[in-house]
Amino acid sequence: MRSNLLRFFLFFLIATPLSWAATSNTPQTHEFNLSNGLKLIVREDHRAPTVAHMVWYRAGSMDEINGKTGVAHVLEHMMFKGTKKVKSGEFSRLVAAVGGRENAFTSRDYTAYFQQVEKSKLEEVIKLEADRMSNLNFDDAEFDKEIQVVMEERRLRTEDNPSSLLYESLMATAYMSSPYRHPVIGWMNDLVNMKAADARDWYRNWYAPNNATVVISGDVDPQNMLKLVQKYYGVVAPHELPVRKPQIEPPQKGIKQVEVKAPADSAQLAMAWKVPRLEPGKLDDPEPYALELLTAVLDGYDNARLNRVLVKQEKVVNDVNAGYDMISRGPELFLISATMAKGKTVAQAQASIRKALEEIKQNGILESELKRIKVRILSNQIYKRDSIFGQAMEIGSNEMAGFSWKDIDSMLEKMQTITPKQVQEVAKKYLVDDGLTIAVLDPQARKSPVNKEGK
Repeated sequence: MRSNLLRFFLFFLIATPLSWAATSNTPQTHEFNLSNGLKLIVREDHRAPTVAHMVWYRAGSMDEINGKTGVAHVLEHMMFKGTKKVKSGEFSRLVAAVGGRENAFTSRDYTAYFQQVEKSKLEEVIKLEADRMSNLNFDDAEFDKEIQVVMEERRLRTEDNPSSLLYESLMATAYMSSPYRHPVIGWMNDLVNMKAADARDWYRNWYAPNNATVVISGDVDPQNMLKLVQKYYGVVAPHELPVRKPQIEPPQKGIKQVEVKAPADSAQLAMAWKVPRLEPGKLDDPEPYALELLTAVLDGYDNARLNRVLVKQEKVVNDVNAGYDMISRGPELFLISATMAKGKTVAQAQASIRKALEEIKQNGILESELKRIKVRILSNQIYKRDSIFGQAMEIGSNEMAGFSWKDIDSMLEKMQTITPKQVQEVAKKYLVDDGLTIAVLDPQARKSPVNKEGK
């Protein structure tokens, strides 16, 4: 549940301060715009003869309508079911045959597909990916089989997982209007009633070059990449996209609460506050950066405040997490979640969390504490740029949220300017009851397995 910028890998904490120049020596990045509306971003990194190729569609679960939730994720599955040239199941086999790895993922904001291959094999996967941008071809029988796979995925990941059930209920309670209230995988009833035509309509509506960004990172020449992408993606015709109507979340006017009963070993608590996100064109807004840093103060390292007090000292919870993503297309939450220790109650955990937050509101945080966290951010950025795939992920996810890859360094520079006072101020302003949603898991006894022999 930790934020994107602050997903620390917990390697060495650098003992001396890092200057911003330590991360400014970035590889060369190039941007191109094709006549059909496709955006191409090429990140050169010649340290190893490998390449990551990704295509990002700006269409995720937030673009779905009631009654058809989960269709973005279902279509992701169907993208592997063949085109006019490639048979069902052949896509993955062909990528594996050239020694590559591939997969796809759906989020609230986008759907993305990727392959990572040795650089001499890149043209082959570009050709495959561009083919299914416009030539997807699956029959109803394939859909009927795959929708069962998705429903089973929902059962395993959500309905049989008490933490997932709690989070799902939290989101559905916190949001009234925003489509973020729906799970990415969809509601089960919508999956049960989904038809192949729904997936085809989603594909026809959103899968177009003028709704896509291709990101290529690795040991490549940018002009050669432009020629390849123009050759395969450039021939795909654009089309008019559906109108994206705003679904503005109305102001919350008091605490919301929800209780979930599910088989589990321990009670769980989730507390979520409505907070702002970083808006494109407003990179100098200090509040989202201060909220990011607040998550690290609370849960950015092993001895951060929540873990130190709730787990180690008071022993009221077994684990506690804080999370916030300042970069997204929709409204955001600041989330704290915890699993109760044996013999401890949700009320005790909530009281301890509130006490920890009140300590920050009243007394602020230390300059040395914030400085340590900023060192970790810079360290994490250096580490991330050692990964070909990580660089492509960072570029693509920022582009999908309406930012440019050119903004990434500016964001990190702005993060370095945030003061302890600004972190204290966002805690006082936003972590208040008027914008709070509380979700509690009431653990139920697990059913004993049935002995079919009656013994």
